[in-house]
Parts: sequence; C-alpha cells; structure tokens
Amino acid sequence: MRDTRESRLLLVLLIAIAFALITVDIRAGEESPVDGARQAAAAVFGPVEEGVATAVDPVANAIGAVRDSGERHNRIATLERENAALKAKLGSEDQTRSRIHELDEMLKRAGAGQYGIKGAEVIAIGAAQGFSWTVTIDAGSKDGIERDMTVLNGDGLVGRVTTVGPDTSTVVLANDPDFTVGTRLEKTGELGFATGQGDRALSVQMLNGKAKVSPGDRLVTFGSRGNKPFVPGVPIGEVIKVDPSRGDLTRTVWVRPFVGFSRLDIVGVVVMPPREDPRDAVLPPKPEAPKPTPTVTVTVTPSGSASLPAQPADD
Repeated sequence: MRDTRESRLLLVLLIAIAFALITVDIRAGEESPVDGARQAAAAVFGPVEEGVATAVDPVANAIGAVRDSGERHNRIATLERENAALKAKLGSEDQTRSRIHELDEMLKRAGAGQYGIKGAEVIAIGAAQGFSWTVTIDAGSKDGIERDMTVLNGDGLVGRVTTVGPDTSTVVLANDPDFTVGTRLEKTGELGFATGQGDRALSVQMLNGKAKVSPGDRLVTFGSRGNKPFVPGVPIGEVIKVDPSRGDLTRTVWVRPFVGFSRLDIVGVVVMPPREDPRDAVLPPKPEAPKPTPTVTVTVTPSGSASLPAQPADD
C-alpha cells in the first residue's frame, strides 16, 4: 500500500473505530455487543492457536532442557565428588581401624614376651634385594636397627633383618626357602628346625623321630645364642599335617604360619631381647571347643492304673 493521504486517513479511522469498540466493550461488561463476534473469532482461530502451541511447546521444552542441562550436570558432578569423598573417607577410616588393631595386637605380643620393639611400616615388597620373599621397612640404623634382629607382628614371627641402611632395612620373611629357624613345640618342648616353603606350609624337622605331634599343636621360636637372629618364644605356626614315623632319627611335620606374609603392614623389630625365655606365654589362648548340645531322651512308662481291654468270654 502506498503512503498516500487517503491511506493515512483510513489508518486513523480504523484506530478510532478500534478504540471506540474497546470502550464500548469495557463499559458494557458481560452484555457487550461485540461478545458474539469475540466468540465467533475464538471458534475460528482457537484450533489454529492450539496447533501452533502444540508445535511450539516441544521446541520450548527442548530449549528449557538445554538451558537447565548445565545446572543438572553441575549438580551430578557435585554429587559424584561428594560420593567419592565419602567412599574415600570410609575406606580411610576402615584402614585406620585395621592398623590400630594390628598395632594393638603387636604390642600385646611384645608385652607378653617382654620384648623391646621398634615399630615400622612395610614400604616395599619383592625380590629386588636378591631374595625370593623379602620386604623393606621404613626403619634403619638411625632407629637402632641392626642386622640379624628378629621381626614380628601381632600374629607371630615375620622374619629377620638382613641388610640395614640409614633409614630403611630389608627383612627376609620366614617363608623364604633359604630361611631356617629353631622351633620348640608347645608344652612338650620338643625341638626342631622350620624351613620356609614359599606360599606353602613350613616344613619342620623334629629332632626326635618318635616325638608325639598332632595337628593343632603350636610352635614357637627356640631362640639363638645371644638372641640373634631370633629371640625365644615368638609364635611360628600350627601343625596341620604329620608325616608317619618310619623309624628315622627325625620326623617331618607341616606347619601353617600364623603370619599372613602377603598382607604385611605394621611390624616390630626386637631391639631389646627378653630377660628370660617366655616359653609359651606369647601364644594366644587356644579357642575353646564348642560344647555339644545336650540330648534329652524322654521315656514313656505306661501307668499301672490304666484299664486293660476286656477279654472276650469263652464260648
């Protein structure tokens, strides 16, 4: 449409009519003369508006989802970090409790045997030092550690110190094939020599071929002259198998060590030996065998006052 004088007059006229209709509609309220026209327009244009809204709503929702996705991602990332921190805290607390228990058990063993010990932590494992079964601990000559000192933990004999540095030491474990320690059988005092067998049970040669040994019997260290490399009384293990006696001068028994060599953590180096042999004092009390459940036998005796069935009369 051209911008002419007539078109301007027509625009002004339409605007005036629109304002007049709005004024009449507002003043008339529900009885507005244009209400019928409004309803007719709604009937015509309503479906069109609904269709447009239906087409536009998914787009609007998608735009909103994209806008909110960043906030959701941030919340998820925050929750994941909090969850990981909680797991790490729980794991750390479990590990701390476990180490406290290990330290407590080791102090109990040291106290029972009157050993003066220097606590240390296992910081490395492996055969780098030339042995098959060794660990490195974070204590050395600066801490009073010397070669051929006994190493134990809360379960029993761990091994002996082989090399010493200023801050670290190497310990050969009791299950090393080159490891040998003198043993003494609980109660009977029968002597022998235990040799490491790697991840298998220790092999113990009893000096008395006729010694009475049974599965479940326990052994401790016999001790060395001058208490090096072994102090007496340190628990070694429990007999699990006894080879039959064939009249030989010695007898072989197989012993499961008390120490789990694959999960070492806190250990103690005996820097001061006991004043006297603790014998079996360092061994923990044996667990009591479960008491058998008593069996109750009920015997029913017929009462003498009970009436007997009547006998039939002879014909």
